[in-house]
Amino acid sequence: MSGRIPQSFIDELVARTDIVELIGARVPLKKAGREFKACCPFHDEKSASFWVSPNKQFYHCFGCGAHGTALGFLINYDRLSFPEAVEELASRAGLEVPREARADEGKQQEGADLASLMGRVAQHWAMSLQGDSRASDYLDRRGLEPATRERFQVGYAANSWNDVLNRFAKDTKTRADLLACGLIIEREGAGDRYYDRFRDRIMFPIRDARGRVIAFGGRIIDQGEPKYLNSPETSLFHKGRELYGLYEVRQSRAPLKRLMIVEGYMDVVRLHQAGVHYAVATLGTATTPEHLKRAFRLVSEVVFAFDGDRAGRAAAWRALNNALPELREGRQLRFLFLPEGHDPDTLVGEEGREAFERRLEQSLPLSEYLVQELGSQVDLGNADGKARFAELARPLIARVPEGVYRELLIERLAEAIRLPADRLRALWQGEAARSTAKNMARSSADLPSNMTGRSAGRGGLMRQSVLMLVHHPAIAAELSPKDLATLATIEEPGADILRRLIEDLRLDPCKSTAQLLERWRDQPEQARLARLAATEALITAAEGARRELQNAISRMGEEARRRRLDTLLAKEQESGLSAEEKRDLQALMSGKI
Repeated sequence: MSGRIPQSFIDELVARTDIVELIGARVPLKKAGREFKACCPFHDEKSASFWVSPNKQFYHCFGCGAHGTALGFLINYDRLSFPEAVEELASRAGLEVPREARADEGKQQEGADLASLMGRVAQHWAMSLQGDSRASDYLDRRGLEPATRERFQVGYAANSWNDVLNRFAKDTKTRADLLACGLIIEREGAGDRYYDRFRDRIMFPIRDARGRVIAFGGRIIDQGEPKYLNSPETSLFHKGRELYGLYEVRQSRAPLKRLMIVEGYMDVVRLHQAGVHYAVATLGTATTPEHLKRAFRLVSEVVFAFDGDRAGRAAAWRALNNALPELREGRQLRFLFLPEGHDPDTLVGEEGREAFERRLEQSLPLSEYLVQELGSQVDLGNADGKARFAELARPLIARVPEGVYRELLIERLAEAIRLPADRLRALWQGEAARSTAKNMARSSADLPSNMTGRSAGRGGLMRQSVLMLVHHPAIAAELSPKDLATLATIEEPGADILRRLIEDLRLDPCKSTAQLLERWRDQPEQARLARLAATEALITAAEGARRELQNAISRMGEEARRRRLDTLLAKEQESGLSAEEKRDLQALMSGKI
């Protein structure tokens, strides 16, 4: 059944689920004080670093960083989609999943019809492959085993202008569906004349998260252009979001530690055949932020594998640029450049899985690749080159979200030009103040956790405030009108998140950390909140947490008042104040605000 699942039901479902019981049925747990521990099911380890908190209804691994709610555990361990995880928990609780009515029911059914048609065409092409010796011989020469062909449903589109058209276009509607799927093309200027898009090609079905065929990629067998032909964008298929092979990766029961992004369909299937079950590919486009969002929902490490030639280097640089907004602590991004003349397909076939994976261990972290690439454009042996290096790096760093990862990246760049990190940071901040880049940087402000000097106090207070709310959501309802008025005056990074949290929790209270996190699912801030949930709070009682939150808000409000006062006094000396500013100054001086 289509339709959105109400948040109130998800709250109830999380409240009814015992995460210890759920995880304990899959992973042997041992009591450890108020919590439970085990060896992590998401990475190999000998000592237990995986902890489950019955109080928070939350799990966290201190080894690999995996964490989440009961729903998150089912998504990551059982490889379920979010709706499937909800259905599983509802079944355990004896509940029926309600659905809100949708205005696009017709579109949903249309999408299902198109996906069904694509699936039938994929089956037809798979059967055609079995009956075509030339296509089969080609795959034999490429080393693609029959079991791999079957797993990926590899097929063959006949060398015909109308094979699919004649077989599937039984009426006007099915012909329109074929056109909407991009399987046939209307001949320009001919009116009611159509022909097959894919002809004489090895066909690779592209599946969505549910396993439905939503598009195809076709590789030419002999010489010709284009070498690869992909389905056009349709209502089912958006190439900037989909990753070829991701469905097959999720179906694998092997532990998933990383994803490797390669460039071609054949690379993916050959890697999976060799035992590298975590390979996926972009679909004729550069890696997008949406690709990375999807990847990082499954793993904390992504490796790009590119050819070592000029085209591969250019593709790697585009991938780095698109990846910058998705970088943060807990995520690893690495780059592997293959020997000249090789791609993943040929290399894994030549040297095998173990040797190929040893190369992965030598891949470059993003920080090192960034330093290498920028360093290759300048002469770091003189001051001019170092200055140019810093100038090239500045707009790139501005795109990285605030946090520990960004600070460490700045330190690595500063090390490359032998400049103290604080000095480089100050120079960049001064430059940003004179350009519109400052506003861009503000838009990515997050919960600071590693600032120094005066900022450390403010960042620490903001972080502590959010931490208290994550661990004790119910205290939001106990804030006074004075607390709320003070909060409205605070303009520190992270203040918007704090205000949103408090506003949401006061309008719709919840009792547990897990319920709060599920409300923020699929929002950019959810990952930060989850990491705070995994942080051990020194204050464990709700009353103490409430006092800590109120004290932090009071202190941040006082600092905001003091900074406003300093600003107005300085302006009064330099250029004078407006009437409104004079009233503000008088109120501040008298303590009225």
